[in-house]
Amino acid sequence: MLIETRPALDPELAALITAQQRELAVAVAGAGARIFEPHDDVAYLVGVVNGRGVACGGWQARDAGVAEITRMFVRPAHRGRGLGRQMIVALEEEALAAGRQVIRLETAAHMRAVIGLYQSSGYARIPAYGDPRNLCFEKTLPALVQ
Repeated sequence: MLIETRPALDPELAALITAQQRELAVAVAGAGARIFEPHDDVAYLVGVVNGRGVACGGWQARDAGVAEITRMFVRPAHRGRGLGRQMIVALEEEALAAGRQVIRLETAAHMRAVIGLYQSSGYARIPAYGDPRNLCFEKTLPALVQ
């Protein structure tokens, strides 16, 4: 998978995030119909396979030294191939290069496969900092050697 930086208004990114939001709306009763709202303060990445965007994710600066992973998604037909893990690593590398050594994320409690991916990637559960129905995780990355 080729991982590319994309602007917030990229149409392929918008399609991926819209698919993510539809999947969440089906899985979570009452999630409501959301639309993609691009944010200029999020660094977005798109994973491309055979010229098509199949995965996405973003990171956003939070407190000093902290970043939050957001909008992680892999199209269902491409799951189980390690693409989500590749996206996590790419997001961590970008955040770390920008001086963010602590990475946090929030996910729905029913998303067991996603939770397993995060935990197997070194993320540990922390107290909820967003929606109290969701689970939050954190990982401290090793400092860059210069």
